[in-house]
Amino acid sequence: MVKDKSERDLTHLIIFPFLLTRMIHNQIWISLSRYRTAKGSNRIVDKNIEFEQVDRERNWDDQIIFNGILFYIGYHYLEQSHYMPWWRTDGVILTILLHTGPVEFLYYWLHRALHHHFLYSRYHSHHHSSIVTEPITSVIHPFGEHIAYFILFAIPMLTTVLTGTASLISFAGYITYIDFMNNMGHCNFEHIPKRIFSIFPPLKYLMYTPSYHSLHHTQFRTNYSLFMPFYDYVYGTMDKASDELYESSLIRKEDAPDVVHLTHLTTPESIYHLRLGFAHLASEPHKSNWYLWLMWPLTLWSMMVTWIYGRTFVVERNVFKHLNLQTWAVPKYSIQYLMHWQREPINSMIEEAILEADDKGTKVLSLGLLNQDEKLNANGELFLRKHPQLRVKVVDGSSLAVAVVLNSIPKGTTQVVLRGNLSKVAYSVALALCKGGIQVFTLYEDEYKKLKAKLSSEAGNNLILSKQGTPKTWLVGDGLTESDQSKASKGTMFIPFSQFPTKKTRKDCLYNSTPAMFAPKHLENVDSCENWLPRRVMSAWRIAGILHAAEEWNVHECGNMMFDIEKIWKASLEHGFRPLTDKVD
Repeated sequence: MVKDKSERDLTHLIIFPFLLTRMIHNQIWISLSRYRTAKGSNRIVDKNIEFEQVDRERNWDDQIIFNGILFYIGYHYLEQSHYMPWWRTDGVILTILLHTGPVEFLYYWLHRALHHHFLYSRYHSHHHSSIVTEPITSVIHPFGEHIAYFILFAIPMLTTVLTGTASLISFAGYITYIDFMNNMGHCNFEHIPKRIFSIFPPLKYLMYTPSYHSLHHTQFRTNYSLFMPFYDYVYGTMDKASDELYESSLIRKEDAPDVVHLTHLTTPESIYHLRLGFAHLASEPHKSNWYLWLMWPLTLWSMMVTWIYGRTFVVERNVFKHLNLQTWAVPKYSIQYLMHWQREPINSMIEEAILEADDKGTKVLSLGLLNQDEKLNANGELFLRKHPQLRVKVVDGSSLAVAVVLNSIPKGTTQVVLRGNLSKVAYSVALALCKGGIQVFTLYEDEYKKLKAKLSSEAGNNLILSKQGTPKTWLVGDGLTESDQSKASKGTMFIPFSQFPTKKTRKDCLYNSTPAMFAPKHLENVDSCENWLPRRVMSAWRIAGILHAAEEWNVHECGNMMFDIEKIWKASLEHGFRPLTDKVD
């Protein structure tokens, strides 16, 4: 680095920032693709993405890092790459010509060679493991292929450097073009307007569409071209269904969901754990990661956007037997639900979501997390009072949550402690246990009085006020303190009845998951975790909405209404959902 800034070599300085912009560029495509395919409009392939594909594609940024290393090596050994100007017209033209000619031609034949069974089984099959592509699928290749592709794409860059016509714009522009076309070709939604091909018909030979390359991933033996279909036309490898798939994808409408689960953001970092955020984070249970603290400017910006943006948005889609499922998110954080002045705008968003689902012909909308909070909207009853003619059934899922809690209690248990903020679920659990002859201990007099008022005289005999929690099974909710947990004996099992997990302060005790169940294999397109729950585990509140639709129970379950606990538990097992037998750490 020299003292005079005018003599600084921008070529060396710009490499690292450019690598970061490439990562951001790719992430924008990932989020956009997942959002569009979840909504369903212009989606090309309907098959499912599972955790296996997400795990296989989680190292998509390795290719950018590898390219960066090679750029630094090239800068070190090639004197001609130093002090490149911002722009040179002759270098830009040369780059375009070299890509259109040698690069596209050589790639076409390399790609065809990679589909020969010898090379395909050893190399290219890894890329084609993803039948349903995402933007990051474009760079998932074995290391040998990455080297071949870099050599190929280096032809225009190296030529312009050696001829002295290179510029920062030609380098950055060419690499950005490659990234853009790669991401677009694998995004699984069609968005290239038909009119541009009508205005300039030869364009169909110079630019592919997402549906064009999608056929290559489903048919394997057609549409080999890189970004320009010209050589497929020349050598007769263009898929005959290309135009038909393009047109049908363009006119495809949004999916009409049968079931909508309405959730919300939890912590500021939860935006990254959404399916629309970082794919590898979404595929794991939500937990705090140190490196997310380094992204606080982006986190702050996303909080501002969600604060201003006043509509729910589609997070993911799933398929359960014949039912189309969608998850929508309210752009509000958990802390905002605790602010009195935020209640009205939050309820307005929930109400708009319910009415939108009603207009779409949705059968059931389930309220997740704090969207059903009693203080917020009386467990959803507010919306039924305002709109008594709703066709969509609003479900808070309390009955299944109660059933899961009751069936999590070890067999033979005769005494339990109930501690935490008393909710609709807590009251129902206490009532069921006391009626069943199980003694329910409470630690505080106010909780004892509230529960006593809800019980019959006979059931109330099993409700006991005790300052010491002697039973080994504790049913806990929000409001459980560290002091409360210290009263539990060693080996106590904590079973949450709340939406949010219990803070673990005892290493000598067992902590169950919040009410949830394992999802059956026929629940499709599951590639992300629901908040803090493990893979393929769903909250009881979310499952309840699916069961109401699958069983065609044409009733609401919100406010003071509680569905038959035994009936919904039996239905959950019949539909393939299974209890969590293992404790979740």
